[in-house]
Amino acid sequence: MRKLQFAALAAFLIVTFPAALSAQENRSETYRQLKLFGDVFERVRADYVEAATDQELIESAIQGMLSALDPHSSYLNADSFRDMRVQTKGEFGGLGIEVTMENGLVKVVSPIDDTPAFNAGIEAGDLITHLDSEPIMGLTLNDAVEKMRGLVNTDIRLTIRRKGTEPFDVTITRAVIKVTSVRSRAEGKIVYLRITSFTEQTSPGLEAAIEDRKEEIGDGLIGYVLDLRNNPGGLLDQAIAVSDAFLNQGEIVSTRGRDPDDAQRYNARPGDLIDGLPLVVLINGGSASASEIVAGALQDHRRAIIMGTTSFGKGSVQTIIPLSGNGAMRLTTARYYTPSGRSIQGTGIDPDIVVEQARLETVDSGPRRREADLRGALDNGGGNGGPDDAKKQTPEDAAEEKPEDAAPGDATAEKPAPKRQDYQLARALDLLRGLAFFNERAIN
Repeated sequence: MRKLQFAALAAFLIVTFPAALSAQENRSETYRQLKLFGDVFERVRADYVEAATDQELIESAIQGMLSALDPHSSYLNADSFRDMRVQTKGEFGGLGIEVTMENGLVKVVSPIDDTPAFNAGIEAGDLITHLDSEPIMGLTLNDAVEKMRGLVNTDIRLTIRRKGTEPFDVTITRAVIKVTSVRSRAEGKIVYLRITSFTEQTSPGLEAAIEDRKEEIGDGLIGYVLDLRNNPGGLLDQAIAVSDAFLNQGEIVSTRGRDPDDAQRYNARPGDLIDGLPLVVLINGGSASASEIVAGALQDHRRAIIMGTTSFGKGSVQTIIPLSGNGAMRLTTARYYTPSGRSIQGTGIDPDIVVEQARLETVDSGPRRREADLRGALDNGGGNGGPDDAKKQTPEDAAEEKPEDAAPGDATAEKPAPKRQDYQLARALDLLRGLAFFNERAIN
């Protein structure tokens, strides 16, 4: 028995001592690193060429620690934290762009509809290199954002680097940005729904828009287009609510952090606001985060056809953790996964049908002769569209008529400029009309 006790004690010591030594070594290393930080802090405070407050040094150290982790973790001082809370409520001041950091420059995730940046032509993917001729390189994301904010009706000059063009300057006037999260309109018998960002107003705004358009269109409604292009994301709970609006059951999204026990799953509740009608979702490279949650959930459940181009690829979850002193830190705490288990971090959502944005041109092929123009052509036989029912059109008749008083170079003789067409939206509408036509033929 005594031998067994000694053996048990020896085994305990063999297992426990190395673990205790390892823990002690880890603590000692941590203390050494903290001492190093303290030494640097004291040296900077004492010898830096310009005086810096302790608060500035410590906040900068915290910001450096967090921003070194990934592009989305950051420190928010009291002012930034207040602005962030205002922004998620749907109103904030600034230029109207969602940004991130890339290789030391500010990258535009997407401009927000009907804001100064949007109206100035800022595009998703643009890199901002200078603000009022001062380089951004070396600034943190929060520093750059603070510089872009300012008093309403004041100007700021952005230097933009865009793929395929030389760097250029854009002057933008700051304004109060009021985000209308959901817009809608009727496109014939199709409802067009546009979500610009996921704020606290998104879910109720979507429900109201659907009901309003249903009443407007009435009978014969054939489908919906959900436009998530250039939507930079927002609140996770709103992305879940929007997905739930179109799903009757099943998982919407799951989040998994470092601890497997902290995984969470979010499921749809019964009830489809659009009653199972066809749905097309438009995405592009400016569709990020919450937008990708919605697109991924609807794609995996085969509830919608995803159309456009590959999305941004932000598949991480940030948690806002309030800190003492009224500040907070934004910390990446998990990755999110679509219902099929896909992580789209860095890859994005690939559309089911790839449609690049493009411009349409009407090709003038000139006047052409048709059967009805031929001498002695047979009539229709049913009195519909034959030569006797309509005047034959000759090549001379097909020529464009000009006003008699219009000189060749007169502006009155020019054709009006064609209205700019949204090619991707046009393809989505065509797809829904085609599905409706096919279903009607199948029923008949």
